[in-house]
Amino acid sequence: MAVQAVQVVEQRRRFGAVRLVGLVAVLAAAIPLWSQTNKAVPAPLKGVGLDEQVGKSIDLNLEFTNEKGHQQPLKDFFKEGRPVLLNLVYYNCPMLCNLLLNGQVEALRKIPWTPGDKYEVVTVSINPDETFDLAAAKKRMYLAGFDNNRAAFAAHWHFLADYADNAKKLADQIGFHYRWDPRLQNYAHTAAITFLSSSGKICRYLYGIKFKPLDMRLAFTEASENKFSFSVDRLLLFCYHYDPKANSYAAFAVNFMRVGAVLIVLFLVFFVWRLFRTEKSKHHAEKEEAALTKER
Repeated sequence: MAVQAVQVVEQRRRFGAVRLVGLVAVLAAAIPLWSQTNKAVPAPLKGVGLDEQVGKSIDLNLEFTNEKGHQQPLKDFFKEGRPVLLNLVYYNCPMLCNLLLNGQVEALRKIPWTPGDKYEVVTVSINPDETFDLAAAKKRMYLAGFDNNRAAFAAHWHFLADYADNAKKLADQIGFHYRWDPRLQNYAHTAAITFLSSSGKICRYLYGIKFKPLDMRLAFTEASENKFSFSVDRLLLFCYHYDPKANSYAAFAVNFMRVGAVLIVLFLVFFVWRLFRTEKSKHHAEKEEAALTKER
């Protein structure tokens, strides 16, 4: 009995030591990886990103210029019982904004709901130099992508230009952070869309340039019920041009490094988990063998 007790204590000590070593290994691998990716962020992307403001409300009295050149407050587009899909872009964006809007159109076409009946869509330019005629031209271009419900989208997808710097105020309220790069002459920003309740409460964010119709339907449903939830699958994409002076796709490299770091950490966690299971199974087998030996 004394020998068995000593063996059990020794096995527990060994198992605890293996677990401690595994956790230390994961932390030791994760910290340098994340520090490297943070250091790799180019200067124009410093402060660019999205801080979720779920549960907070935006100011519906902020005014913008509509496609006809008239100022309208946001509250005109928030109707009782209709959630709102909001995105911040700029109409002359050379890359990410178009991809985001294309992905949004693709998902909306697959949803069996009609805008104006179930929801509203509001697109706002973050570039104060873009005018309402550019917003109108962008709207015409995207309306051409709808074979069905084109009239409904024409009436309930609103393309707005900035007015009195209200786009920046709105961006701050939803946590959308962007920067103007004077050298490259474009905005560095991320790709995400926001779902709000009819009262202006922020309910959900979806990230990226491709959206699953089911995710979009669930986001609309949550917003219509005034429910909110934080996103767990946050993979930020940045709009940032090829820089000939730096000779690199800076934003892509940063994101690639971050994804690689996550994958490596996940692999290490899986490895340590398997190690725990193996050690635990071995420990359990040894106990069963000791019990059988004792019975004999």
